[in-house]
Amino acid sequence: MRIAILTAGTRGDVQPYIALGCGLQSAGYEVRLATCGPFRETVEAHGLEFKFLAADPREEMRGRRGKEWLESGENVVRFTLRMIPILRENLLRHLSDVEAACDGADAIVHSPLAFAGWHIAEALRVPSFVAALQPATRTRAFPAMPLAARWSPGGTYNLLTHVLLEQCVWQALRSLLNRWRRESLGIAALPLSGPFRAMLERRTPVLYAFSPLVVPKPGDWPDWHHLTGYWFLDRPDDWRPPARVTGFLGAGPPPVYVGFSSMMPRDPAAMIDVVVGALRRAGRRGILATGWMAPAARDLPDDVLVLDEIPHDWLFPKVAAVVHHGGAGTTAAAIRAGAPAVVVPFFADQPFWGTRVAALGVGPRPIVERRLTAVRLADAIRAAVTDEGMRRRSAELGELLRAEDGVGAAVAIVDRVLR
Repeated sequence: MRIAILTAGTRGDVQPYIALGCGLQSAGYEVRLATCGPFRETVEAHGLEFKFLAADPREEMRGRRGKEWLESGENVVRFTLRMIPILRENLLRHLSDVEAACDGADAIVHSPLAFAGWHIAEALRVPSFVAALQPATRTRAFPAMPLAARWSPGGTYNLLTHVLLEQCVWQALRSLLNRWRRESLGIAALPLSGPFRAMLERRTPVLYAFSPLVVPKPGDWPDWHHLTGYWFLDRPDDWRPPARVTGFLGAGPPPVYVGFSSMMPRDPAAMIDVVVGALRRAGRRGILATGWMAPAARDLPDDVLVLDEIPHDWLFPKVAAVVHHGGAGTTAAAIRAGAPAVVVPFFADQPFWGTRVAALGVGPRPIVERRLTAVRLADAIRAAVTDEGMRRRSAELGELLRAEDGVGAAVAIVDRVLR
């Protein structure tokens, strides 16, 4: 039986789906994973068939519109309005690529961004699964992203924010998607209300790749929406760390890791100055994963090691704390490692994960990127590395997460539905 997995985004948006693909392949399925071109080597290195998706959100994030989208922060109106033009412009190319990737599939697993997979599954008359890294189902428990980190007046308001966000996106894309459904897929257009009611009526299974220990399942979510636990893609068995990294780790007390992945600050040089200043104020050595800030990372002190990237599952258990942007994958890796975390959210779901880290007692309150200063970051780092209660809770929760098998749980659900 052939399963097509569709996803797009940055490394943190792709790696969990590779892990799921490996699990499904071990269970006897033929797996094809469709995503952006830069991840071909990683996908194929894990023995999965690769299919190309032209639309690469990482490229958008480097441009003017992407930077403006990043700056929307927790403003849901601004977030949505700046996201829709990006979606519309890339959608036509994306749709044809997804059709090719799903050719011959007996089932389709797709991320929320690769929502075209659900429509193609309807046309092919094969089962589909939504696979998400962050909460997306309507609920009264908390507002829709990116409002989910803020205070809310109650359940009715929370539910309405989900409906509003769904309809803003659907109405902006409705004419384009319905024309594609009719002319390319040969199926009927969807009504004004969009696909969301149809997904509920058809009981489309949803696989959430996070732990109920981190986000308890809301009581109003359907039985076919499953919290499986995280899908971790760990480093290869033959991977070895660079000598300069092991040397740095052994030359002093555990450092603080700082990395914001694919997030691009308005002023990378100023951000690096803030980070270095905070480490100095807190009296800690640091490992700085620069990502797209690499050109600005020059002439740093000897007690700050600069890296491009390194496997989180190897490094995070060895550091005193993790300062990160609050992406779903990095949040999961820090919690599993038992490392206290300081979250500096930029936008989208990141404020939500920062709030969850603080609520679980495994990190201080998040500091949104636009309010980050060396003083605030230094205070948060001190709390993360010296608060014994926080360190104990981090270790305990990390041990519980390491005992979970999120990929195994997800594969079992897919297997049960298909067989």
